[in-house]
Amino acid sequence: MVIFALIAWGLAASRFPAAYPQYGTTAYVIAGLLTALAFFASLLAHELSHALVARRNGLHVEDITLWLFGGVARLSGEARNPGADLRIAGVGPLVSLLLGAVFLIVAELLSASGYHDLVVAGFGWLGAINILLAVFNAIPAAPLDGGRLLRSIIWWRTGDRLKAIQWSSRAGEVFGWVLVAVGLITFFARADFGALWFALIGWFVIGAATAESQQATVRNQLGQLAIRDVMTPNPITASASMTVADLLSSDLIRHRHSTFPVTDNGRGPVGLVTFNQIRHVQPQDRATTRLRDIACPMEQVAQAWPDEPAAALLPRLSQCAEGRALVLSDGVLVGIISPSDINRVLRWITTTGHNERT
Repeated sequence: MVIFALIAWGLAASRFPAAYPQYGTTAYVIAGLLTALAFFASLLAHELSHALVARRNGLHVEDITLWLFGGVARLSGEARNPGADLRIAGVGPLVSLLLGAVFLIVAELLSASGYHDLVVAGFGWLGAINILLAVFNAIPAAPLDGGRLLRSIIWWRTGDRLKAIQWSSRAGEVFGWVLVAVGLITFFARADFGALWFALIGWFVIGAATAESQQATVRNQLGQLAIRDVMTPNPITASASMTVADLLSSDLIRHRHSTFPVTDNGRGPVGLVTFNQIRHVQPQDRATTRLRDIACPMEQVAQAWPDEPAAALLPRLSQCAEGRALVLSDGVLVGIISPSDINRVLRWITTTGHNERT
């Protein structure tokens, strides 16, 4: 929403008035809002193309998050081979490039027909920004689409997916630091606040590339371990109707757990509550706030099955549940996985050098 507002404001307050100064403020605002909306529709088309091709290659799409230069289609699982990885990565920039060409053609046709107004300016800007989006995303640096293309090529040439991810992630980190340096140097040399966008984007690229490399390393270390080898079995549960005050005064708190699956009348889990969520409840509200009111709902909690590969769970872990997952068997809660469980297994693997299923 913030990015949308900034784009709409930049178009309405600067770009459009500079190109066509004869219009009033209302016209600029409407044109800015509609153009920004069309831009985000373009971003959505870019990510949906990734999602559709991913689904055709057997992957499930968890969600789509948009940002200034594209977005992230979060996938569960991994591409089966370098070819599928290349198709999933390459379709996004291709769609943006085609959209950019269409918008520019429409702008040229309108201009040739005698239109010289905000509509032409809007289509022209959309064409240019989509082509810029395609070019930027094609840069061979993770987490950009170009980084995924680089990954698929290295994977194809070496046969080593982990090495491919590590190389594309390093390229992303280098590219991110270049953007940060360019942005900061330009800002201090010219007092150009717009240059800070480069630094902000670079910082995002660095963080995402680093996280991608770390996750790939962890998944490789987990190897063929199953969920049952990682989980804590038979977790302590709490009733959804229990208040925060009830929980804090109950025997459950003596188990020193930091997370409780929440059940409804003893049936299957309906959510998961963490101590961080409990801590944010004000003392005066604890007697009236029930656990179901603050718990992460099941649709936001990663769910796994005992025989599922542990590595396949990592991309599904959510921020709401603070990296926890519930393990179910025929709808019955049989275990829970927390970051400490994963760290414990990784320490064991590092110590023993063993990562096969037990």
